[in-house]
Amino acid sequence: MFNNKKILLTAINAKYIHSNLAVYSLKKYAEDTGADIEIAEYTINQYVTDIVQSIYLKKPQVIAFSCYIWNRDHVGRVIEDIARVLPDTEIWVGGPEGAYNAAAFMEEYPEITGIMIGEGENIFKNLVYYYTQEAPLLSEIKGIIYRNRENGKVITNPTEPLLDMSSIPFPYDNLELFRNKIIYYESSRGCPFSCSYCLSSIDKKLRFRNTELVKRELKFFIDNNIPQVKFVDRTFNCKKSHAMEIWKFILEQDNGITNFHFEISADLLDEEALELLSRMRPGLVQFEIGVQSTNPMTIAEIDRTMNTERLKTVVGRINGFGNIHQHLDLIAGLPYEDFDSFKKSCNDVYAMKPEQLQLGFLKVLSGAEMELRAESYGLVYSSHPPYEVLYTKWLSYDEILKLKKIEQVVEIYYNSRQFTNTISYLENVFESPFEMYEQLAAHYSATAPNGEKHSRIARYDLLLEFIEKQYEELPRFYCELLMYDVYLRENIKTRPAYFQNESSPELKNIYRHYKEKRKNVHIEKFHYDIRNYSEAVKKNDEGLIKKGPEKRENYVLFDYGIRDKINYEAGVCRIFPEDF
Repeated sequence: MFNNKKILLTAINAKYIHSNLAVYSLKKYAEDTGADIEIAEYTINQYVTDIVQSIYLKKPQVIAFSCYIWNRDHVGRVIEDIARVLPDTEIWVGGPEGAYNAAAFMEEYPEITGIMIGEGENIFKNLVYYYTQEAPLLSEIKGIIYRNRENGKVITNPTEPLLDMSSIPFPYDNLELFRNKIIYYESSRGCPFSCSYCLSSIDKKLRFRNTELVKRELKFFIDNNIPQVKFVDRTFNCKKSHAMEIWKFILEQDNGITNFHFEISADLLDEEALELLSRMRPGLVQFEIGVQSTNPMTIAEIDRTMNTERLKTVVGRINGFGNIHQHLDLIAGLPYEDFDSFKKSCNDVYAMKPEQLQLGFLKVLSGAEMELRAESYGLVYSSHPPYEVLYTKWLSYDEILKLKKIEQVVEIYYNSRQFTNTISYLENVFESPFEMYEQLAAHYSATAPNGEKHSRIARYDLLLEFIEKQYEELPRFYCELLMYDVYLRENIKTRPAYFQNESSPELKNIYRHYKEKRKNVHIEKFHYDIRNYSEAVKKNDEGLIKKGPEKRENYVLFDYGIRDKINYEAGVCRIFPEDF
């Protein structure tokens, strides 16, 4: 009955470029069983019917799904249909969405045989033995909840002990499977902090993979010129010696190509760490930093450990290095954070000038402390994944909707980095950046009342319309700021109408001179010294930023063969008519 079972590890990822580290780790850990184990990866953008057809054609006898908040609905629908077309196939689920409310999940999906709870590697290996060698019995496998075959009763077994991180095999022996995808890697599990909104706070057993082992594995990525390795460690620098040793190693082994992404607590970085980071090649590392809020009452209430002033200082120092992309996060819907408080948090973090500012919304996860406190906070959230906040006693649903619109324009006009110089000057017209984005969101949403998507060129048009509303007569340099921003990122063929296409003998001479040396360039005539102003923006020179670009006729050459490693802007240089 059990021998030669085909087992399918199934992941439904958020995007095609993502890969699922969990299923590859489980497969590798169970490799010595000799079982027929296959991995199938899909995305939530695929139709459920297509996923079901693909799985059906593989004819597995056992399927294990990796389940998270972003794919729970997809996984659930696939499970229901697979059980209909492959009625004899046994279905298992792993991952936080099944594990932290396992009994309810089993009740919701009677098609499921069982759920793996906790770290899956050893649990899955024992299940493989069960299906291929008839031992151990399900009743003897720790870390599972399962349905009794005879009476349908749901049985919960004792938990599986946590693994030694260094005992987990390296899963990336075939990099061809990950071509054009992000590689995920973990050097630690658990988290030392207790943030009430996060599941990582439940696992207080912080464990690290042997650092020498980590180095050997990272060297494999470096030697193979992998474009990006994304560490999934919850707080990578929570143990300084571990982080420093790895950062020193990737600095020494830098191949000029591979980028390493880390989620860190910036306020933990000391002078020694900052000095090391200052020596990194531009683009070698990038940081994701969860700020969440700058309201002291909120920070205390969510059990978060963070020195906001130190964080601000460190982010500013790293900005000054000019070599590390920083992504800072905020969460709307936290306790004691009303609309005005969130506005202040936004302005505080915006002033830190990160490359990206993510305005996120609270997700109330099963098993997290926030779920237990929801009633006392007047916290109402969606009953469907991703369980996002609808309103709290501090923040109404109307205000949540307003913040959603603000999030949209921040993503378009700030995080895209396509409007950097224009936005930097426009901020000065408003009392605060948040006020600017609030008004811009109202203007933007009025042009798309049903949520229509605007084209790239239309977004420039809409921004110019918004700017015109702020002045009796539109200053000409705004058009040139926009034009400069456009060509910093790409050599567009279709120009907005307000981009004057000027031709002159000087411009023809300049093109003739430079085209012989550089193929992928664009040259544009400006009546303002936009290049000098752009440098002021990068250096955050408030005086020059508020003063704006100086009037001076010049040409700017945009070289798309030389791009900034952090913001992907083209290389630029000014050319003056008198030089020709």
